[in-house]
Order: sequence, then structure tokens, then C-alpha cells
Amino acid sequence: MIDWWQILLLTLYAGFQIMDELHWYSSAGSAVFSGFITGLVMGDMATGLFIGGSMQLTILGVGTFGGASRIDANSGTLIATAFAVSAGMDPEQALAALGVPVAAILVYTDILGRMANTFWGHACDADIEKMNWNAYNVHYLMGAVSWMLSRMVPVFLALAFGQPLVEAITTALNGDLAWLGTGLTVAGGMLPAVGFAILLRYLPVKKHVAYLILGFVIAALLGTAFTSIAGISGDVATVAGAAGAEIAGGDYNSLSMLTIALIGFALAYIYYQQHQAAPVAAVAAGAEGDDDDEL
Repeated sequence: MIDWWQILLLTLYAGFQIMDELHWYSSAGSAVFSGFITGLVMGDMATGLFIGGSMQLTILGVGTFGGASRIDANSGTLIATAFAVSAGMDPEQALAALGVPVAAILVYTDILGRMANTFWGHACDADIEKMNWNAYNVHYLMGAVSWMLSRMVPVFLALAFGQPLVEAITTALNGDLAWLGTGLTVAGGMLPAVGFAILLRYLPVKKHVAYLILGFVIAALLGTAFTSIAGISGDVATVAGAAGAEIAGGDYNSLSMLTIALIGFALAYIYYQQHQAAPVAAVAAGAEGDDDDEL
């Protein structure tokens, strides 16, 4: 069960994260941060970070333009993490069965928040014309309240009254509907790939395909090397004991950063070559122009 103080803290965070996303931009209004905070409150940060990171990758290529509404990945992550921990759900099942559907449903509360904010915005315009600054301050704050309630109300209702439903779903997915549970687990694992696919759809991949290949190959090779080194470290630990593990494993912790450094170096070198050739081309073009003038 989810305790009352956990419901209270998560409800308050739901209101905070939308204000951070709209105004303060401290990254507290992101899916991975939502998973971290929810996992911290629920006592299982590993599950929270897994669901939050997976949801962050899922929406990686999803953008909002102008006043467009979009799925509320942060609240979806919050609900999925809370119920995954409290009901013992598999994190990938929770992501696919709860996180994504809740995030999609909260599009409608996002629209309600925008409609209410439009009302308070017009009220602020009228206050400015009348130079009624006290009323302006009140109406301005009400706009923030309407945004916060658009997240706090559905999150509170879900956490306070949704536990029996989630437990019933979990029991069914692990029982008669185990085949569906397996499918949701697979779907949850595939969702981050969908986010990457959407992102690549918007990026100029055809123009910069060399960069994509370079980064992928280097990351894959060094990822394999890191896995092999970790395996060797385990073997050494078995043979030589704890001292051997410290020697073998202690020097390779930064290998993933080496991958990033090598990719950055390769991209910087390509950039340098391109811009080194640019002045030469400009000089050649100017020489041709002078020849044409002489003719």
C-alpha cells in the first residue's frame, strides 16, 4: 500500500514539476527526475530511475511546438513508479501498462490547464487596463494554481484510489493473462527504441550519416570491451580474492567516459578538417573571380 505521506509528497511534487517545466527549468520537470524523486519517496530508487530513464528515452523525439499539448510523461512516470514499487509490478510492465497510458490520458488535463490559464490571462489583461495591480497579482497566481491542479488532482486520485485496481491488474498479468504480461514487458523494453526512432526522424541523418555511424560503432566496440573487462575482473576476483578485484576493477571505471571522449575527438577532428578547407576554397573562388574580371 501507498502511505498517506507518500501520496501527499508525490501530489505536491506533481504540482511542482509542471511549474518547473514551464518557468524554472531546473530539470526537475523531466521524466528521469520524476522517476528519481518518486523512487526516493517510495523507497526504491533503482525502479524509479529505470522507469524514468525508459520514459525519457521514449519521449526523446517528441516535441511540442507553440501551444500544442503533449503526453504528460512526468506524471506517467510518477504513477508507474509508485505502483510498480507498491504493488510489486515488473518495471517494464508498469511502464507499458500504466506509464504510457496515464501519460496519454493526462493530455486532457493539460488542455484543461491551458483553458483555465487563458481565462486568468484575460483577467490579467483587464486588470492592467484598469491598473488594478492587486487583482492582477491574484489572477497571475491563479494561473499558476490552475496549472498545478491539472497535475495534482489526477495524480492524487490515482494514488489514493487506484491501488486496488493496480493490484488486480498485477494479479491478472501474473496469472491467467500471463501472455499479456509478457507482451507488455516486451513492449516496455521496446519503447525507448521508439523514442530514438522518432528523434532520428527529425534529425538530418542523411546529411550527417557518417557521424551516426561513427558514434554507434565506437560506442558498441568500447561497450563490448567494457563488458569483457568486467568479466575478466570477476574472474580475477574469484582467483585472487578481494585484492585482485580491487586491482582489476578499479582502473576501468571511466571507460564509458573514454567512449564519449573518443567520439568527441573524432567529431572535433572532422569539424576542424571541414573548416580548414573552407578558407582554401574561398581563396580559390576569389582567384577565379579576379581572372573573370581581367577577361
